[in-house]
Amino acid sequence: MKCLVTGGAGFVGSHVVLSMLDAGHEVVVLDNLSTGHLAAVFPGVRFFNVDLTDAAATEEVVGSEQWDAVLHFAALSLVSASIFNPLHYLHNNYITALNLIRACVHQKVPRFVFSSTAALFGRERGTQLIADDAFIDPSSPYGESKFFIERVLVWADRIHGMRSASLRYFNAAGADPLGRLGEDHNPETHLIPLAIDSVLGRRSGFKLFGSDYPTPDGTCIRDYVHVTDLADAHIRVLKQLDTHSVTYNLGNGVGLSNLEVVQSLERISGRKVPWTWGPRRAGDPAVLVADSTRFCQETGWKPRYSSLDQIVETALLWREAHPHGYQKKKEKELQL
Repeated sequence: MKCLVTGGAGFVGSHVVLSMLDAGHEVVVLDNLSTGHLAAVFPGVRFFNVDLTDAAATEEVVGSEQWDAVLHFAALSLVSASIFNPLHYLHNNYITALNLIRACVHQKVPRFVFSSTAALFGRERGTQLIADDAFIDPSSPYGESKFFIERVLVWADRIHGMRSASLRYFNAAGADPLGRLGEDHNPETHLIPLAIDSVLGRRSGFKLFGSDYPTPDGTCIRDYVHVTDLADAHIRVLKQLDTHSVTYNLGNGVGLSNLEVVQSLERISGRKVPWTWGPRRAGDPAVLVADSTRFCQETGWKPRYSSLDQIVETALLWREAHPHGYQKKKEKELQL
């Protein structure tokens, strides 16, 4: 297929582009590089430096070629930041997606894959796995913005026939097992890269936020899914869109606490992680674990890097090899 990937210079988007190239698809990346990295776009991959808030520029790119699918990853994605600046998050994520979806409808793009989120589910469920049809109750403006977009896609299908997949993945983590890509945010807010930088002596003041959650060790429990497995899921779901729109939750179905992540890193690295307790962060539910049974049954998807140690090890190896992230990476280092 010929696919346009927005946010293809970001963490998940770049890994999806890589897997699509490996699978033989033709991929073009659109990104404004506000949080992504040009060095994460492989040489030879065509690139549009476009901001999706610009409706005319978005329409021009979408209308420049016939796309078999558009995959949308570009968004503001910090839960805590959305709590403090809700209107900015709601406006930006909604308007950028609306501009893109409208352009796709105008240009009769047949398939649209949307990067949604577990942040749609804010209600406490204890240890219960979260199914695709679970009650939607976002605990942050970030999650709310994603739900808005899911609803737009429902109507784009009903009225215009554009089939879409909303993939609500839980905690994307890890790095390309061959070391070609990794995770590099500025600022970094994700637990695993923060812990890695702490154990490597590149960061001080690493904290685990919240010690009094109703969980076995008092820390939040999350479902970590390897970014390469997520990329495989995006490729598989394209076949589903030949016939109908779909919505899936994507995760390993195993809850792991913040403290267990630190312990995994200590096992893999052979070093102690220097950390302290911090207060709870606004918008953080105690437990978020996916029920991906239906997606596995309908697509044959099975995570290959399902253990926490595998996820942490790939992230650690990339970060050790790239101490400055993508800032010092040269194009010759990016080879398929």
